[in-house]
Amino acid sequence: MEVKDILNGAKILTLPSSQDARGSFVKTFHESSLAAHDIRFTLRESYFSISRKDVIRGMHFQLPPWEHAKIVFCPIGAITDVIVDLRKGSPTYRHHATVELSSENHKALYIPIGFAHGFKALCDDAMTYYLVSSEYNQHHDTGVRYDSIGFDWGIDAPIISGRDLSFIQLNHFASPF
Repeated sequence: MEVKDILNGAKILTLPSSQDARGSFVKTFHESSLAAHDIRFTLRESYFSISRKDVIRGMHFQLPPWEHAKIVFCPIGAITDVIVDLRKGSPTYRHHATVELSSENHKALYIPIGFAHGFKALCDDAMTYYLVSSEYNQHHDTGVRYDSIGFDWGIDAPIISGRDLSFIQLNHFASPF
C-alpha cells in the first residue's frame, strides 16, 4: 500500500490491486498495512452512496462523543473528494484538500477525526464507499456548507440536498475538535 500525506494526519492511500483476464481485484482494508503507516482504525460501520453526475454531498462529520475517522474510496465511477481540517490546534486548521478517487486509480482517502468530508460525483452512478470508525448518531451528525470552505467545486448548478444547504458557514462554526 502506497501512502501520501496531504493534510496534518489525512492521507491518500493507493489500494493494492491486480488485474488479469478475469477482471480486477482491489484490497480495500488491511489493518496491518494501515498500522505500518501510523493509521490506527477500528471499523464500526460501512456504507455506500450512488450519485448522479454533478451531485455534491457534504461537508459532513459527527460531533463528539460520536466523532469518527473514515476511509473513503470509489469502486465505481469517479469523484472529487474534499476534506477540511476542523481541529483548532492543527497547523492546517480550516485548510482543505482534494483528491480524485476512482475505479481506475484505486485511491482511497484516510480522513482522521476532526475533518469535514464531502465529494462531487464526476459521472453518473458514481459509488462512494465509506469505512467508518463509529456508528451513525443522528443527534451528533452535522456539517458545514460546501460553498464556505474556499474550494471551487467547478460547477454552476450542483445537485445538493436541502439538509446540506442548511449547514452553517465554516467561518461561523465553533469547532469542538
